[in-house]
Formats: sequence, structure tokens, C-alpha cells
Amino acid sequence: MLVIVLWVAIGLVSIALYFANSMNYELTASDNRMNGVAADQAIEGAARYVALVLQNFATNGATPLNTQFKCAAVPVGDARFWLIGRDPDADHPTEPYFSLVDEGAKLNLNYVSTNTLQYLPNMTLDFANAIMDWRGTNGIVSLNYAGLGYAAKNAPFETVDELRLVYGATSDLLVGEDRNRNGILDKNEQNLNGNGELDAGLLEYVTVYTREPNFHSDGSSLTNVADASAAKMTTLLQNASISTSYVNQLTNRPYPGIFAFALRCKNAGMSSSDFANLYPNVTTTTNTYLRNRVNVNTAGVEVLTALFMGVTGVNADQSTAESAAQTLVTYRQQNPENLTSVAWIIDALGATSSIVTGLAAGDYVTTHSYQFTADIAAVGAYGRGYRRVKFVFDVSEGTPVILYRQDLSRLGWALGDQARANLLAKNAAP
Repeated sequence: MLVIVLWVAIGLVSIALYFANSMNYELTASDNRMNGVAADQAIEGAARYVALVLQNFATNGATPLNTQFKCAAVPVGDARFWLIGRDPDADHPTEPYFSLVDEGAKLNLNYVSTNTLQYLPNMTLDFANAIMDWRGTNGIVSLNYAGLGYAAKNAPFETVDELRLVYGATSDLLVGEDRNRNGILDKNEQNLNGNGELDAGLLEYVTVYTREPNFHSDGSSLTNVADASAAKMTTLLQNASISTSYVNQLTNRPYPGIFAFALRCKNAGMSSSDFANLYPNVTTTTNTYLRNRVNVNTAGVEVLTALFMGVTGVNADQSTAESAAQTLVTYRQQNPENLTSVAWIIDALGATSSIVTGLAAGDYVTTHSYQFTADIAAVGAYGRGYRRVKFVFDVSEGTPVILYRQDLSRLGWALGDQARANLLAKNAAP
């Protein structure tokens, strides 16, 4: 009888321990779910926060600086969020940079030429041609999409992720070594070429969202210097407190783009500071919006190099283009107060540079941006419940609106080792 009682007691204790362990797991799972919900709500709050930041700091095409608002470990209740950005001045960062991402610093897939695309890192001429083929509206498709089970679009790209459908697209081509798309080479990512540096894919350098309004923020028109009369040009100069002696030279047209007008002003002897007074008030086209310009104040060396190769011709010296791109990046690091108009490119490279001549042949550059990506990652209390969502905001009509939203939580941890260490230290603190 005693043995039977002992066995019954052992059985009851085992059942109690089993259910206690199950409840412990359920408690942990519930805590994780609760923190996941908290992280989700932190991301929604972060999106509203970014909209307010853009409303306050992205006026008239300005790019908000991460010194103007909080970008890392911003508390929302017990949760925190980060804005995963890119440092335009860093060559090979080892920790994520926290900021908004300027879409104006990228090439627009719907307007860029093959001559430009093919010089982006990790790009091939075949895939550049396939992009042209995909977006072409003439109905002619030279690639076999039937074997992939769908037809070519024959229309402009609506999102950058649409590149995954283009013939020949691969993960290596689109994301390179940056599998979680946070701008650094994480420990769990392969350094495929063994150079110890991140080699990003095409998604890092292209966009479909750039749109610059060709009018003042109050809706009034800019002065079109491509056809302005001498009287109108005189008034324009007078309003900017600039000598009217430039009128005759400035009415010697045509102007393929605003940079060509800047070059004419500089060659006429106008200072960059004087041109900066004209720059917000002039245009060279009647288009309501301009979509193919690149913001030279924020574009990286890779994008600038590809742009320069595209505008100077396929037979140009790539080392010259790379050197010019690096010169611009160095110049803007050393002269942040001089970046008020596209005229600073001439100051940095010289009026006779082949790059300057190529840029003056069209309308390729700007110092304004109106679309920004907020790549928001959030965690709940104790670093649990990780979530990540990417938003693309547009402020070209004044009020910030969300153009695109994509959940990136599946890509895994993207905040780097330092953020993790900070969270662990905070949780361990008494």
C-alpha cells in the first residue's frame, strides 16, 4: 500500500511540475506577444513622429538632419524605436547609422538610362537592359518572360521591389552582401569577395519615388529663365539684390536644365552666394514636377559616379568620374555651409571639368529632396518583440503622406551589436 501511495504521489508531483513548466512557457510566450504588440504600436507612433519631423524640418526641399530630432532608442511607453539610415559621408561603417534615408540621393528607375545604370556597383549590362525592357511602353519585349510564368510589365516601376520580377534578378544582384538591408556587414552575413567591406546590391542605389515640385511652396510659379524676357530677368536679379549687368549674358540661351543656368551665371562672374539667392526662384521647364534629378548634397560616391558616367558618355574615364564623385563628397564634408545651390559643384570641380560640362547638358542634379524613407525598427521591454517596418514619405505637396509601407521583420535583427549591448546593459541595471 505504501509503495502504491508513493507512486501516486510521484505521479501527481510529475503532473504538477509538467503543468507548472507549461505555464512558465505560456507566461514567456504571452510576455513576448505583449512586447510584440508594444513594438507594433511603437512603430505606428514612430510613423506619426516622422511625419511631424518632416512637417517641421523638410520644408522647401531641405533634408532633415539626425541632429534635429531623435533617431535611436526613442521611448514609446516601455518600447523603443530606431530609424535605420545611411551615413552619406561614411565609406565602410561597422555599426548602423540612425537617420532618415533620402530617396533623392538615389537614381530613379523610371528615368535613368542604361549608360548610367550599368555603372552602379554589382550591376551588369544585361540586367540594365532588362530594366529598360521591363519598363518600356512600346510593347516590345525581347526577353522570355513566358518561361517565368508571367508577362513583362511594359509600364513604369511602381516600387523598387518590383525589380525582383525583372528577368535575371537574383538576391546577390539586388541586395548583395547586405541580406538584412541595414547598411553594414553584420557578423552573420557573408563577405563574398573577402574584402572585409560591405558590397551592397542594386536596391541600395535606386528609387521610384523622386518628385520635385516646380513651384513655390505656396503654389506660385517660379521664373522660367529658359524663356524669360530681359525685363523679367532684370526684375529677378533686382529682387535677389544682384547686379543687373548680368542680364545680357543670362538671356543668351538655351538652358537644358537648372545646372546649365548655374554654369552660365558662374561664367558671367556671379558668385555662388548670389546665385544661391536666385536658385529657389528659378526653373528652366514648365513641367509641374521634376522626377529625374539626384540630390548632390546627399548622394553617395557610387550614385554620383554612375550619374557622371551616364552624362559624360560610355567612353568616359571611370576613374575620372570616381575621382570627381569623391571630390564632391569631400567638399561637402568640409564646406557644409556652401551647399545652398547646385553652383557648389562648379566650385568643387571647376567650370572646365568634363563632369560639369556633362551635367550642364541636361537637368540631372538638385540640392532638394521631397521623399524620405523611414526604416523603423522597434522592440518592447527587455529587448523582446522585435519588429521592423519601412515607410516611404512624400512631402512634395506640403503635408507628409505615406507612399509605401513594407514589413521587414523577416530579415532579422538589424540594429547592430551596440544597440543590443545597450539594451542588455539597461535591462541588467538595478
